[in-house]
Amino acid sequence: MQINRLFEIIYILLNKKTITAKELAEKFEVSIRTIYRDIDTLSAAGIPLYTSQGKGGGISMLDDYVLDKSLLSENEQNEILYALQSLTVTQVPVDDNVLDKLSKLFKKSRTSWIEVDFSPWGSDKNRANQFIVIRHAILNREVIEFEYFNSNGEKRIRRVEPAKLVFKVNAWYIQGFCLTKNTLRTFKISRMSNLTIYPETFTERPLDQSCKVEQEQEAQKWIDVTLKISNRGAYRVYDEFNEKCIIENENGSFTVTTSLPENKWLIRYLLSFGADLEVVAPPHIRDMLKSELNGIKNNYI
Repeated sequence: MQINRLFEIIYILLNKKTITAKELAEKFEVSIRTIYRDIDTLSAAGIPLYTSQGKGGGISMLDDYVLDKSLLSENEQNEILYALQSLTVTQVPVDDNVLDKLSKLFKKSRTSWIEVDFSPWGSDKNRANQFIVIRHAILNREVIEFEYFNSNGEKRIRRVEPAKLVFKVNAWYIQGFCLTKNTLRTFKISRMSNLTIYPETFTERPLDQSCKVEQEQEAQKWIDVTLKISNRGAYRVYDEFNEKCIIENENGSFTVTTSLPENKWLIRYLLSFGADLEVVAPPHIRDMLKSELNGIKNNYI
C-alpha cells in the first residue's frame, strides 16, 4: 500500500542522509517513476525533501527535520514512548523494535529513563512468563487452566476464557469467564500456579464491570475499624488508606478510621503492621488479634 511505502521512505530518510531513487525502487519493487511520484506526494504534504545531482547525489531530507513537529506535540510524544516502555511488564515481544523506531522518528535518545516492573522483588522467571502466556491466550482467545488459592488458602483448579489484564491496588488480576463456575470472575495472578494454555478457542464475551473477585464467599461483610499506627508505620499509611480517613496526631502517630472486609484476610493484614499498629475498635477484632498472637507465641515456646 502506498501509505505504508510513504511512511517507510520517511523512516529511511530520517536515518540515512541520502538514497537514490533506484535504491528505493529496488527495495519496494516499484518503478523509479513511482518513487518520484511518492517524493512529490511527501513534499506536497510538507515533508522537506530535496534531490541532488551528480556523484553522491540522490534524495535527501533536511537534517533538522523532526517528523513529530507536524503531527504530535512534545507531550504526545512522551506519552507514546512512556506507554510503550510500560508495556515491557507484559513482555510484548515487538516493543523494543517499535520503541526504537519511534524514538528515532521523534529524535529522542533518552528512552531508558523509566522501567516499569510490577512483579515482586525476587520473582522467578516462571512468574514473569505468566504474563507472556496470559497475553498470548487473550490475544488468541485460547482457554487457560490453572490452580488457584482462595483467601482461605484452599486450592482449586480453574478453567478460564481470559479477557483482560488488570492492575489495581498494587496487584495484577486477570478478568474472564470462568468455565468452572460458569460465570465472570476476576483472579489475582499471584495466587495462580501451574498455568497451562490450551489450543481451545472461544468467542469473546462482554465483560461485566461488577466482575467478581474469585473467593470462597461472594457476599462480603465490611466493618468500620479504628486503627492507631505509630510514626514508624507512616510509610504505609498514605500508601494504603484514603487521605480523608487519616488523622495525624501530635506525637507523630496516625489514627485511621476506615471500612475493611471482615474475614481471615483482615487479621493477617493487621498483623502485617507488627508492633506499629493497635486496633482501637471494634473490640472483637482486638480479641481476634490477641488470640492469633497467642497462637504465634505458642509456636516459639
